[in-house]
Amino acid sequence: MNRDDIRKLLKFTRTHEWVLLKSDNIAVVGISDHAQSVLGDIVFISLPEVGSSVSSSQDCAVVESVKSASDVYAPLSGKIRAINTALTNDTQEINRSAYDNWLFEIEFSNPEELNNLLSIEEYEYFVKSTDYVD
Repeated sequence: MNRDDIRKLLKFTRTHEWVLLKSDNIAVVGISDHAQSVLGDIVFISLPEVGSSVSSSQDCAVVESVKSASDVYAPLSGKIRAINTALTNDTQEINRSAYDNWLFEIEFSNPEELNNLLSIEEYEYFVKSTDYVD
């Protein structure tokens, strides 16, 4: 599967997170390529605690760049199952390939929240209609 095919499987938030469903109630979450390009060189990542519960739209992680710090919001309500600790050692991986580097895995509890996520086409339209990161 090529990169464009993978991007079509992703869902997005208006706060620039991406979501990839792994199963009926498990998803991995990262930040969009647009977000990493606006942030610039990422120098620090604070990830949520495994086992913690999060609500949709709740800030649960932080990505810091040489320009600024940006909250990462949970796209779905549920429990954090895993974090990508490799990113804390090499934060630049997100700059190199935002869609290949997830931040955390969530076991989501409300599948209806998936309806709030955007397709790649909807997200790209949203990004073009705004010129800033929320």
